[in-house]
Amino acid sequence: MPSFLSDGLELAYLDEGEGAPVLLIHGFASTKEINWVFPGWVKTLTDAGRRVIAFDHRGHGASQKLYDPAQYHTRLMAEDAANLLKTLGIPQADVIGYSMGARVTAQLTLSHPDVVRKAVLGGLGIHLVDGVGLPQSIAEALEAPSLEDVTDPMGRMFRAFADSNKADRKALAACIRGSRQSLDRAEVASIRHPVLVAVGTRDLIAGDAHALAALLPNGRALDIPNRDHNPAVGDKVFKQGVLDFFAEPA
Repeated sequence: MPSFLSDGLELAYLDEGEGAPVLLIHGFASTKEINWVFPGWVKTLTDAGRRVIAFDHRGHGASQKLYDPAQYHTRLMAEDAANLLKTLGIPQADVIGYSMGARVTAQLTLSHPDVVRKAVLGGLGIHLVDGVGLPQSIAEALEAPSLEDVTDPMGRMFRAFADSNKADRKALAACIRGSRQSLDRAEVASIRHPVLVAVGTRDLIAGDAHALAALLPNGRALDIPNRDHNPAVGDKVFKQGVLDFFAEPA
């Protein structure tokens, strides 16, 4: 598995295709394969003539596992993304993030504006500002002795998902405790890049896409019809909307 070092941290990534680069940043408890390969994003983008780079967040997939919540601050994960592009010699890329990955994408765009051409915030709307992500009770579900000990429906969903993927549940619990940063309205307003905010119309986790897009000087909302948080990831409306967005002049 290829890897790079981000301040001494080993992270796994994939690099496929040619053409203008697109960086993909996955969501909490997911991996580059689950979020981007299996739902067809890598094929969609490479078929469109793009070079695709995706990586596993710290604590996820094949990347190094950390157990201190402070090591999962959103700014640190945004630095991982910036360091990967630097290591690969890519001065600028389009970036697609989903859910927690969208929170990281927003921070990357704010912290490293020169490396982002256009940004897509998938599965994250106004909760970028008014919320701190998934409920922290998910950490308790991940740390429970077994799935049978978890009664919270969302906690059960993430615990079952982590178990099915043989994820490091201790690392994921640290991640959800440490990556709970939001941006304020002034920070969002300072992001002048073209930004597409894409959220399923049944998504109760992300918050309103139109409310966030209205705060962004060059933001627009894309409704993903009749999809909630997870099924929206691979939706054809989402994919086509992103391709059309990237094809427009920056």
